[in-house]
Amino acid sequence: MLNTILHGTPTAEPPLLIAHGLFGSGRNWGVIAKRLSDERQVIAVDMRNHGQSPWSPQHGYADLAADLAEVIAAHGGRADVLGHSMGGKSAMMLALGHGDLVRKLIIGDIAPVAYGHSQAHHITAMRAVDFSTVERRSDAEAQLAAQGVEKALQSFFTQSLDLKDRRWRLNLDVLEAEMPKILSFPEVTGHWDGPALFLSGAESDYVKPEYRPKIRALFPNARFAKLAGAGHWLHADKPREFEATVRAFLNA
Repeated sequence: MLNTILHGTPTAEPPLLIAHGLFGSGRNWGVIAKRLSDERQVIAVDMRNHGQSPWSPQHGYADLAADLAEVIAAHGGRADVLGHSMGGKSAMMLALGHGDLVRKLIIGDIAPVAYGHSQAHHITAMRAVDFSTVERRSDAEAQLAAQGVEKALQSFFTQSLDLKDRRWRLNLDVLEAEMPKILSFPEVTGHWDGPALFLSGAESDYVKPEYRPKIRALFPNARFAKLAGAGHWLHADKPREFEATVRAFLNA
């Protein structure tokens, strides 16, 4: 099963499961998860091929959704689910394929469509890090900077550094091979009728108006909201506003 990071203890409310995006980990969500755990248990996972979770040669959304379903089954059988980017697509597939496990769905800045911006250059940059010269995270950040990686992503990527074993906690080979699946979204039939919030960054172009018919076809009860001043990493750009929006939706 996926590695899980538990925040808080079970309450009368369903737990909140958080699924991170590509190159992330459950640890990235620590502050928001801890704050939301005052009302319900929060389960942050490391997705497969990330963090402390097992590595697998498959990284398609049906596989990622099945992983999340297994976690929910082990924690009472029903949960609210929050997913960002790759984790958002995984959460959508979970609701579409295992709808009885999901009470409410929150999707962070992603749509059920194929995207054209490959992340392969970031894998190339991470592969280029010379671990023989890395003693601390800042050493790796400097090497990523020399590869042209922007400052915010340097810090984000190096949260997946295993300094002790001098390696990445990311299965870069599989993520590269499976990138076409990660960027796309499976052709699915059916829909999920539960409450769904599609929350995007006002400065991001990931959820365009023309994607709304596709979203509504799969999620008829979808609502849409934007966070002012936030880009694709909306939970990092505006953490308090993001937390407040999530809390209000879960408690509505």
